[in-house]
Amino acid sequence: MLYSLREIETFDKSLVIPPEYVTWLDSNLKFHFLDETGDALNAIENSKYNIIISNTQKIILKKQHKQKSASQELFADDSKTYKAKSLNKDYEDLYGFDIDTDADLLTNQRFAKLTRLKQLGIYVDEAHHVFGNALAQDFGLKKSATSLRVTINELAENLKEAGTSVVGCYNYTGTPYVGSRLLPEVVYAYGLRDAINNQYLKKVDIQGFVNIKDKTLAFVRLVVNEFWQKYNDKTFEGMLPKLAFFGSTIDEVQSELRPALEQVLSELNIPSSKILVNVGDSSITTNDDLREFKNLDSQASEKQFIILVNKGKEGWNCRSLFGVALHREPKSKVFVLQATMRCLRAIEPMQQTGMVFLSDENIKILDAELQENFRMSVDDLKKSGVDKQQIEVKIVPPPVKIRFKKVRKLHQLKEKVISEEIVFDFDKVDFDKYKIIGSHRNIHDISKKISKDKDFSEYKEKREFSVFTLTAEIARYLQFNPIEIKSILSNSAEGLEEIVSKVNEFNELLYDWIIPKLFNELFELESFEKTEEVEVELVKEPKDKDFYSINARVDLLATMDDPKYVSFKEKSFHLDHYCFDSKPENHLFWTLLNDDKIKKVWFTGMLTHGQSEFVINYIDPISNTVRSYYPDFLVQLVDGSYTIIEVKGDNMIDDEVVKAKADYAHQLAVASNMNYLMLKGSDVLNGAGLN
Repeated sequence: MLYSLREIETFDKSLVIPPEYVTWLDSNLKFHFLDETGDALNAIENSKYNIIISNTQKIILKKQHKQKSASQELFADDSKTYKAKSLNKDYEDLYGFDIDTDADLLTNQRFAKLTRLKQLGIYVDEAHHVFGNALAQDFGLKKSATSLRVTINELAENLKEAGTSVVGCYNYTGTPYVGSRLLPEVVYAYGLRDAINNQYLKKVDIQGFVNIKDKTLAFVRLVVNEFWQKYNDKTFEGMLPKLAFFGSTIDEVQSELRPALEQVLSELNIPSSKILVNVGDSSITTNDDLREFKNLDSQASEKQFIILVNKGKEGWNCRSLFGVALHREPKSKVFVLQATMRCLRAIEPMQQTGMVFLSDENIKILDAELQENFRMSVDDLKKSGVDKQQIEVKIVPPPVKIRFKKVRKLHQLKEKVISEEIVFDFDKVDFDKYKIIGSHRNIHDISKKISKDKDFSEYKEKREFSVFTLTAEIARYLQFNPIEIKSILSNSAEGLEEIVSKVNEFNELLYDWIIPKLFNELFELESFEKTEEVEVELVKEPKDKDFYSINARVDLLATMDDPKYVSFKEKSFHLDHYCFDSKPENHLFWTLLNDDKIKKVWFTGMLTHGQSEFVINYIDPISNTVRSYYPDFLVQLVDGSYTIIEVKGDNMIDDEVVKAKADYAHQLAVASNMNYLMLKGSDVLNGAGLN
C-alpha cells in the first residue's frame, strides 16, 4: 500500500542521523508523493535531493497489446512510443534473465521525468513482484522480463547516455524465497522468528476452526467475542485496537460478512458505526470511507471492525491492527500469509500480541506458505516470543552508586608547513603485490607449479589519470587545495610526470602509498587524554512509574523473594528481579553468589536502553559510530576491588564488535583499577567463574 511509504516523509530523522543534519535535510529534501493516478511528477530537471514515492503502475513501460488500425497508425502520438535500449541480444539484464519483451513500449510522463534526474537510486518495495508473476518459473522454466525489470534497465540505459547513472537498485521484500531458493541479490535477511523473538513485531496467537468455512455468522461471533473480551476499553498509544475481516468477494461481504458482523455487534451492544468497509467499489466504499481507512492508525479514528476485499494485504502499516480473520479459502495461497502478517506491526514499548483467526483449510495454507517463505511452521510462529512475559522490575533501595574513572580522548588535526621537497621513495614499494601472477599446476599436487610464473597484470582494469585528474583525486581525499597539491607533487623528488606514470601503471599505489605519505607530510595528529572520576547509578529512577517493564523468559528469572535466593539478599539484588537472557548468565549468577571471595554481585546487563549510568561507550568497527555497551555483571570482591564480567556465546567470542566492546571495557577497567573478564558460555556452564 502506497500510503505506508508516506512515513518516509513524516519519519523523525533524528532517530537515525545526527541531529545537526536534520535541519539541512528538512530544508533540502523535496518529496513527491504521487498517490493519485493522474498526478504528474514535477521534479525540476537535473535537480538534486528528490525523494519520489509512487506506485509502479504509473512508471513502468508497457507493451502495446492491441493492434493499431491504419488510422491509429497515421494519427498516433509518437511521443508516447518508446524504443527500448536494453531489449537486444547483447544486453545483459540486471538480474541475469533473458529478455523476450517487444522493443516497442508505451512510455509515460513519470518515466520520462526520471530519465532527466541525476544519479538515481531506486528502492523497490514488495520486490518479489520484480521477478514476475510465476516466480518459480523465473528460476528455469521461464525467463521473460517483467515490465518493472525492463523499466529499471531502461532507466539505467537512459541515465548512462546522459552521463550519469542509476547508483543503486535496492529491493525489499518480506518473502525472499521461491521454493527452496533465495531470490537473486538477497544480501541481508532478517527472519520472521527473530523479528518476533527480538520484539520488533507483535507476538501472535493463532486460532484455527474446523468446519467453519460455510458458517459465517458462527465464525464472526467467535472472532468478535474473543477480540472484544481481550481488547474492550483498551487503547494503545491513544489508538483503539482494530480487527480486520478479509472477504473473498464483494458479494460475500454484502450478503454474508457485513450482515453477520452487524448482528454480532448488536448482540454485544457495540455501535455499527465502528464498522468500516473497503472493497474497491465506489458504490459501497465512499470517499469518506477511504479517508477513514487512511486514518485508521490515528487517535481520532473510531473505527474498529474493518471488512476488506483484496485490500491491505501488502504494505498496510496499521500498527493498531490487533486481529485478522479469514475463514474462506482465497484463490491466492500467499494471500493467507499476507493477511496474517498485517496484525503483527509493533506498537507500544512493550511487546503486544496479535490475534489470527483462520479456518482449518487456511491454517494448512498458512503452514505451507510459512515453510516456503520463512522456513518455519504455524507451530513455530505460535511459539515465537511466547516464552517471555512482561515483568515489572522495581529498584531495591538504597540505590547503588559506583565510582570509576572515565577517559575522554580528543584528536585534533593540525596542518604542517612543508619546508623541503617530499620524497615518495618508490624504490621501497613492493610492486609485486599489485601484479596478477599465474602459473600452471599439477592436478596431483596443486602446490607444485609446472610452468613459470606469468604476469597477467595487463588484464586489470586501470584508470588512466592525467595531471589534473590525479591532482583532483588527491585533493578530494585529503580535502586540500588542489593547486597546492599540484605544486607539492611538482616539487617532489620524483616529479609530477613520474608520479602520474607510476599511478597509471599501478592504480593501487595512489591509495596505498601516495595519499598516506602526503597525509603524514601535510598533517599532524595531536591526541589529548583526560581522566576524570565520576559516580554513576547502576539504575536510574523510572520517570513515569515506579518500575521498569521487561519482557523476560520466565525460566531464567531470579527474584529476591524466591526461597533459593532469600539468603543472598544482602549480597545482590539492586533490582527485585534479574531477567537473564541465557542459561550461562543465570548459571554464572548462582556461581558468583556462592563464591566466598565475592562481597557483592549485580546483574547489569538487563537494562540496556538508557536506564543505567553504568555504560561503556565504544566505536562500532562496522558502522564507525559511537555506541553504548552494558556489561553483564559488576562484582565487588571482599578486598574492595571490582571486576566487570561479560558472558558471550562461544560463536561470538571472535566477533569484531564483541572484541571492540571488550577493548574499550578493558581500557575503562584499567583506568579505574578494575578487572575486565569475558567468559565463554560453555566455560560458564562447566563451572567457570572468577577463577
